[in-house]
Amino acid sequence: MTTGLILDPTSSASDDITGPGPDASVLAGRTVGFRVDILWRSWDWVAELWADELRKLGAGVKFWRPHGRSGDEGDQALRELDAFTDAIDIAIVGLGNCGSCTGWTIHDALFAAKKDLPTTAVLTRHFEQLGEALARRGGRSGLRRFILPYPLDVLPRTEVEAIARDHFPLLLKTIGAQSK
Repeated sequence: MTTGLILDPTSSASDDITGPGPDASVLAGRTVGFRVDILWRSWDWVAELWADELRKLGAGVKFWRPHGRSGDEGDQALRELDAFTDAIDIAIVGLGNCGSCTGWTIHDALFAAKKDLPTTAVLTRHFEQLGEALARRGGRSGLRRFILPYPLDVLPRTEVEAIARDHFPLLLKTIGAQSK
């Protein structure tokens, strides 16, 4: 009789980081960085509205938008991501709204989290499980993930902004922020 070994694909890595990392804590005087992308105008609208709200709480805000992800452009994007994460205190990375966008969202969020920045990956509901699996596979199952409704990008700007306003208090709670 032949015997085999069955591996459990749901197991966790022994060095998995199950905690969310540091809280954002007090926002006043700190710089929040938004990683935006080249596809989702809805994420631009959400990030702009949240940035305005964060400024009202005394935070500074920076944006970074990568362009190429392979070859020389990919190397440049990694250098830019490194410089961007060195220039911020808190990272909000989005938008996981398709398969590859979710992959890059988690990739960039993991990059920021490895620098011990309070980090949150923003995903739409349809890609929540993929984001969770990618974070776990990246060794940080506890990575903060903030979930927005799906579909988001097909909605008019006024509806997206209303969703962003409604979700802002929960975002503050998710990132572990204190207004004072």
